[in-house]
Amino acid sequence: MSSIVLPRAGGGVEEVPLAEPASLPSRAGRPSSRRAFAAAHVVAAPLTACAAQTAGGVDWEATIEERRRIWSLGLGVAEAMDTAQRGMGMTWPDIQILVDLSLAEAAAVGGQTVVGISNDNAPDGRLPLERIEEAYLEQLEFVESRGGQCVVMASRQLAASATSPDDYLKVYSAVLSAARRPVILHWLGAAFDPALAGYWGHDRPDDAADTVLDLMSAHREHVDGIKLSLLDAPFEKHLRSRMPPGMKLYTGDDFNYVDLIAGDGGQHSHALLGAFAAIAPFARAALARLDADDVDGFRQVLEPTLPLSRLVFAAPTSMYKTGIVWLAYLEGRQTHFRMIGGMESGRSISHLLDLFREANRIGLFPEPDLTAERLRRYLAVHGLG
Repeated sequence: MSSIVLPRAGGGVEEVPLAEPASLPSRAGRPSSRRAFAAAHVVAAPLTACAAQTAGGVDWEATIEERRRIWSLGLGVAEAMDTAQRGMGMTWPDIQILVDLSLAEAAAVGGQTVVGISNDNAPDGRLPLERIEEAYLEQLEFVESRGGQCVVMASRQLAASATSPDDYLKVYSAVLSAARRPVILHWLGAAFDPALAGYWGHDRPDDAADTVLDLMSAHREHVDGIKLSLLDAPFEKHLRSRMPPGMKLYTGDDFNYVDLIAGDGGQHSHALLGAFAAIAPFARAALARLDADDVDGFRQVLEPTLPLSRLVFAAPTSMYKTGIVWLAYLEGRQTHFRMIGGMESGRSISHLLDLFREANRIGLFPEPDLTAERLRRYLAVHGLG
């Protein structure tokens, strides 16, 4: 196996041997022991994507092909989530196209899909609660009319406008009451989006949990579960233990997903993770072990991916999408490293090289020589070749 010479952050260079691709025997079909969704990214159109764009700039065929890859592995797709740059370059008109294309393709191939709904069809900033409700309801109707199951994403506008926990309950109750099929709630922490600090009307998660649980208990027939993205494993276990019977907790903890999915004391989390978009073959192989009640085997496959995921989601965590796209480019899953809104500049080259090193360590790249050639060209363009 060949190697590649890389610059070091502190000066000098190092020769890095290219690892053999990981051997990951898997199983066809969906996992049976857990629901598992990978939050998929959007592929930019390289000639038009830029920081100044307000709409357009998406390579739709390449974007849907990325979803076909995830479905082919037996994983579900979490569509139009923050990994797809909701609130960070993608507009509501583009999201509508994405949802239409994705749900149509999911129906054609039998792919499991959930779809995020948000308030990006309303102005930013403080709004009357009724306007926030209207924005959610418009998106709810759009997705459900196409047969989709909704993930009710956290709202920046609601975080800016609510004056008490009751305001959150008012808005969410209106949305849940209108839902025609059970939805997944989404509690996204300030690490992912600082505008969501104090969500549910409380600064302390323990206090906010009371509001969330009140909402879930009052709308049992309308709630499938909740995706929790606070990067706080002990709190996730605590919330999981208090949830109404039958409801699912979908972990969004890209730092601690192995323990949380494996479970303990008869409880476990399901998965709705941006990390799974980057490590989908590892996730499916690990879940196949879990389906066979082989928890040790599940850990053996998935634990080596944690350092890579933690690096992808390192602070500032909101820039994790850059790492997801960078790895897709190095793997050969897309032809370029450009992003909607120019977000390819969201991480330093030093960080991108660290991602390569960690991904290479676990054998993420199916064609190491292709990966090395792409990396060499990228470094040369930036004066580092």
